[in-house]
Amino acid sequence: MMKWKTFVIGYALALALLLFAQHRPERAQAQPASFSHIIDLTHSIGSGRTANAPVRQQISPQPKPIAAIMRDGAGRSAAAQPFPTRLDAPGLLAPGLWAVDQIPPERLFAPLVVIDIRKQARSNSDYQLSVADIANWEQTHGQIPQGALVMACTGWAQRWSAPREYRNRDRHGVAHSPGFSLQAAQFLVQGRNVVGLGIDSASPDAGDETDSPVRAYALSHSVYQIENVANLWQAPESGGLVLVAPAKLQGSSSAPVRVMALAR
Repeated sequence: MMKWKTFVIGYALALALLLFAQHRPERAQAQPASFSHIIDLTHSIGSGRTANAPVRQQISPQPKPIAAIMRDGAGRSAAAQPFPTRLDAPGLLAPGLWAVDQIPPERLFAPLVVIDIRKQARSNSDYQLSVADIANWEQTHGQIPQGALVMACTGWAQRWSAPREYRNRDRHGVAHSPGFSLQAAQFLVQGRNVVGLGIDSASPDAGDETDSPVRAYALSHSVYQIENVANLWQAPESGGLVLVAPAKLQGSSSAPVRVMALAR
C-alpha cells in the first residue's frame, strides 16, 4: 500500500511539473509583448510659467469641504491646491471619505478610457461631455470596462504654457473650460462603476458650473478625480491601462500625481 501511495504522489508531482514547464514560458513571452510603450500624462512640477504657478503651497492635513473650495468664485480647487497634474480624493468633499493615502491601491491601476471631445471644445469652451459622447465611444470601441478610469480629452492641455488662455476668464472673471456633464458622470459611476474621472483642464466641471455638481457627485461616490492631465491626445482611446501614483500625503484631500498610460 505504501509503495502504491508513493507512486501516485510521485506521478502527480511529475505531471504538475510538466504542466508548469509547458505554460510558464508562454506567460513569460506574452507579457513583454502586451504593451508597446508608455505615455507620461503628467505636467512637470516647477517647469516654469504654467497655468497653476506658483507651485509652492501649504498642504492642509485635513480634507477640505467642497464649500470651502468654491470660495474662489470659479468652483475650482486649483486655486487652493495649485499642483500641476493633481489628484483630488473623495475626502475633498467631506471628512470620513478616503483621503489620498487611503485610496485602495487596486483603484490606482485600471483600464484606461479616453473620450475625445476636442472638436466640440474648440467650438464651445463650456462644452460638457455627454451621455451621447459615451454612447458614440462605446459604439466604436465596445462597452467601457467596469472599474475603468475615464478621461476626457478636450485639447485644453495645449494651453498649459499660456496661463491666461488656460484659465480663460471672461471680463466678469468667470472661467470657461470644457468638462463632464452631470448626467455623463452619473452614468459612468452607476452604469460603468468607474474608479476615477480625469481631464486635461482644471476641473471635471465645465467652466460655467460654479457649484461643481460633477465634482461633488463623483467624490460622494468614492470616485477620485485627476485634473490638468498632459499629453492625453497621445494616449490610446481604448485597450490601454493607466497607473495613477499620487504622493502619499497622510490625511490630505489632494496631492500631486504621476500618471502613466500603458499602450498596446
